[in-house]
Amino acid sequence: MVETYKNKFNKKYGFPKDKSHSLKEIAKLTGYKLSNIQKIFQKGKGAFFSAGPSRPNMTPSSWAYGRVYASVSKGSKSAKIDKDLLN
Repeated sequence: MVETYKNKFNKKYGFPKDKSHSLKEIAKLTGYKLSNIQKIFQKGKGAFFSAGPSRPNMTPSSWAYGRVYASVSKGSKSAKIDKDLLN
C-alpha cells in the first residue's frame, strides 16, 4: 500500500492514519500561517481544474487537501514549489 502525505502527516503528529483535518488545524499543528495554507489549498483546486484528476473519484477539495498535506511534508515536490509560503 502506498503511504499518502495525509498518512505521513497523521503519523508525524500522532493521529489515526486516515484522520482528516481542517486547514485551521493543519496551520495550528505545523505552525504555518492559515492564510498561506489557504493559498496552497487554492493552488491545489486550480491544479485540479487545469490538469484534471489523474485518479478516479477525486474532487477539487480532495485534490487541494492532498496538495496541502504534501506541501507541509518536508521533501515533497509541493513543499519545494510552495516553500515561499512555508517560511
